[in-house]
Amino acid sequence: MDSIGTGHWIFAGLFAVAFLAFLVWSYRTDRGTHDIHYRGAYRYLLGIFVLLMVIYIFKRVL
Repeated sequence: MDSIGTGHWIFAGLFAVAFLAFLVWSYRTDRGTHDIHYRGAYRYLLGIFVLLMVIYIFKRVL
């Protein structure tokens, strides 16, 4: 960690802020297509979560 200077941390911080700003901008511009293409996707995610919980319970209990 001795070779990591102040400039590296400044660059990392600026990069992280710029990357998050780009992610937010990108999500906002694609919000309309999300409603069209991913309608009802939460049901699949919920199903996967429930399936994983059932597997976990069976492995723990049985």
